[in-house]
Amino acid sequence: MMLAATPLAEAQERRAPRVFAPGVETVLAAAVDPDSTASVHDLVEVLADKTLEWEPRVLSPSETLHNQAKEVRFRRDVWRLEFAFKPLRMIRLLPANGGEQKLVWYLVYRVKNTGMALHPTESAETGEFLAEPTDSGPVRFLPHLVLEGNDLAPNGGKIYRAYLDKVMPGAVEAIRAREVPGRRLYSSVQMPLEPLAVGEERWGVATWSDLDPEIDFFSIFVRGLTNAYDWTDPAGLYQSGDAPGKGREFVSQTLQLNFWRPGDRFLQHENEVRLGVPPGKASLYGVDEGVAYRWLYR
Repeated sequence: MMLAATPLAEAQERRAPRVFAPGVETVLAAAVDPDSTASVHDLVEVLADKTLEWEPRVLSPSETLHNQAKEVRFRRDVWRLEFAFKPLRMIRLLPANGGEQKLVWYLVYRVKNTGMALHPTESAETGEFLAEPTDSGPVRFLPHLVLEGNDLAPNGGKIYRAYLDKVMPGAVEAIRAREVPGRRLYSSVQMPLEPLAVGEERWGVATWSDLDPEIDFFSIFVRGLTNAYDWTDPAGLYQSGDAPGKGREFVSQTLQLNFWRPGDRFLQHENEVRLGVPPGKASLYGVDEGVAYRWLYR
């Protein structure tokens, strides 16, 4: 059941939606990488059983269970949502119980289920692996946005800063009035309550507060835009007799958005924030020069 809209939200939704000028949104198409529909792994649960490692007298060695458990191809249907976002901005709000203003960083974004998905197939004639377009059907978007700092300490080590999107209902109302009047704006709690039908789009916002004011180089990692995933089995961790999958580490395909701000801790302002990577700092983000965003597994 969708959360009930407040009177202010209902009034906002009755207004004509604001039309954005070209370039206000950065739009990332819902293009699925065919390679994400398959991955190759050893079946560690089988290989750990040494009694299966024997030389057959009748069968070819490649036909034994032990050898067939090596480099097995796992296939899956993969979908991806279209993702668009407005510039990262800031707003100052008074707490409901009074006190000093709180600085809130926020990212307004839009997700759309275009129905784009790929289905892995194999050619009956050549045995070649293929990925064919298919319909994704309804998709439930579970947003998970983390803002991470990439700054270095004086000794050269990375300063670890990570901030999970924190739902602030009062901030959502104020941000909607500023950014998307005439539209409903979903928090990360409201967004996944109902799936996105094919062709449906929805506006959301991620909010952060109490960020270290010294942060200069940072990335926002967005998870949930696709169901693509992979895993690793650390060498030697699984032993015969262990529960299946023991020690297995899963990673999800995640969108990395890179930002920087050439300011300082005083008079923080949204006009300081830039999308992309400053010259000479790409190594801090783990990307090549000039890369504003990329997909990776993490």
